[in-house]
Amino acid sequence: MEIRLREVHHNDAEQVTALCKQLGYEISVSAVKRNIEILINESDNKIFVAEYEHAVIGWIGVACVLTIQSIPFCEVRGLVVDEQFRKNNVGKLLIEKAARWCKEKGCSILRVRCNIKREPIHSFYTHLGFSEKKEQKIFEIHV
Repeated sequence: MEIRLREVHHNDAEQVTALCKQLGYEISVSAVKRNIEILINESDNKIFVAEYEHAVIGWIGVACVLTIQSIPFCEVRGLVVDEQFRKNNVGKLLIEKAARWCKEKGCSILRVRCNIKREPIHSFYTHLGFSEKKEQKIFEIHV
């Protein structure tokens, strides 16, 4: 199986949205398209897609993060692989692509946050060499 990795394009929005929905993220194609348009123009963000036979079968979003209390690092902001292609190294290829981009940006740390409920994915990340740093809760308020 030949997987091609490339940067996301505007016209990938529909396929990217379908992948988001596989993980339970309810978002419209127009919202995803708008987000893609914003993110592809930001130098500290990158979205890569995995393509098989001209179909997007996975995507990863990665961003450089600069905070006052930490050395700069990159963070995976989203990773989805089509359920039909999981366990075929697509996720690994996307992580490796993000890690290379991270190094190109001058960062030596790549982080990922993962919902505590997605236990099977935790072993995927540890298998790739990630180590667990902490658990946390996320709070939000609508303003």
